Amino acid sequence: MGIHYTFGANKGSRLMEKKAKREKKLAEKRAKKQAKSGPTIKKNEDNTIPLNETITLAHLTDPDNK
Repeated sequence: MGIHYTFGANKGSRLMEKKAKREKKLAEKRAKKQAKSGPTIKKNEDNTIPLNETITLAHLTDPDNK
């Protein structure tokens, strides 16, 4: 005759599989969202002109001039 599993006997395993599937889907969604937003870029350079210096055309046109 064999072993006959009932619906209730497998309930715990089905719920665990369902929960694992849901968590995997949420983790993929979070990873996708984070990859889409991109890494945050922090600038450490201070490209401002000192207050005691006059702004000239060279400051505005030459990116290497500091």
